[in-house]
Amino acid sequence: MSSTAPLTYDQAGVNYDLIDPLKVTAQRAAAATASHLASHGFTEVQASRGESAYVVDVGPFYVASIVECLGTKTLVADEMAKLTGKSFFAGIAQDTIAMAVNDLITVGATPLVVQAYWAAGGSDWFGDAQRAQALVAGWKAACDTCQVAWGGGETPALAGIVEDGRIDLAASCTGLINPKERLSVGDKLGPGDAIVLLASSGIHANGLSLARKLAERLPQGYLTEIEPGLTYGEALLAPTALYSPVTEALWKAGIAPHYCANITGHGWRKLLRHPSALTYRIHTVPPKTAVLEFIQKEAGQDDREAYSTLNMGAGFAIFVKAEDAERTAQVARDCGIQAWVAGTVEAGPKQLLIEPLNIRFSEDDLALR
Repeated sequence: MSSTAPLTYDQAGVNYDLIDPLKVTAQRAAAATASHLASHGFTEVQASRGESAYVVDVGPFYVASIVECLGTKTLVADEMAKLTGKSFFAGIAQDTIAMAVNDLITVGATPLVVQAYWAAGGSDWFGDAQRAQALVAGWKAACDTCQVAWGGGETPALAGIVEDGRIDLAASCTGLINPKERLSVGDKLGPGDAIVLLASSGIHANGLSLARKLAERLPQGYLTEIEPGLTYGEALLAPTALYSPVTEALWKAGIAPHYCANITGHGWRKLLRHPSALTYRIHTVPPKTAVLEFIQKEAGQDDREAYSTLNMGAGFAIFVKAEDAERTAQVARDCGIQAWVAGTVEAGPKQLLIEPLNIRFSEDDLALR
């Protein structure tokens, strides 16, 4: 069944070489606005610039915030609804919240409030009761899992901007870092630390442009079975794992991560996110989920391409003191998330060595922090 011509992320319409320069320019302009905080009596945590969440020092504690768009996973849900008659938007809601919450917790924050942004191509989208109610129910359920308040949101009908019959989903999240010792922006990261990887639940919400392009190559499209009783479309729509219960449990267990990385766009290259010149050596590679193994095979990707694009079975990385590594993994398992003590941090050039696969990523391979 494997396609003869390899399929890359660029061919699927996503080229980070074109996107990242704008992001760099925007980050520079944004950094120039930090001085405005002083007029309110506050300051930014400068080390949070370029991290997954932005942090402000308000005195007794820190405030962290993030906004994230879901991306194109809704298109898969729409197509699967046509093919099966089922609504998958409860899971899509969890995906959207996970995009924001899983970023927010990387800096040590406890998620506090989530806001919704649901922009439809027309009012008719909201008139489909089954779909709309599934979105609401899934959103609330994800908030309950993360113990976060759903503060409100915006539901614009944007005919002419969003395609008719489609919806663009996003979420913002605000959290507290309290006490301040919970702040995790990599200032404590260093040689001797251990790398603990938390299992993903599937493709999550990154790489869907590639996954959708691949569906066009499959004779049965999204209804192609990747294993008995599981179609490609169903596997793609497995909701993104929510990792905030793990980070909260770690703090209660007395474990303070030195750094965290949400493995999303850029795949495992996200392990190189921190600017320090360190070598990250991986000795244990988590098993791939069935859908990621299928995508790699059918897209004809070698390991280097796959691990530079997809999460490949690991959705979140936690860097802790070596003596806390095994307990960190156990805390995650107790929260229902499989985990592995997967590697170590060493002094040396900035690089990621995935030794079992003979893959090396250097700083040049990371387009943007």
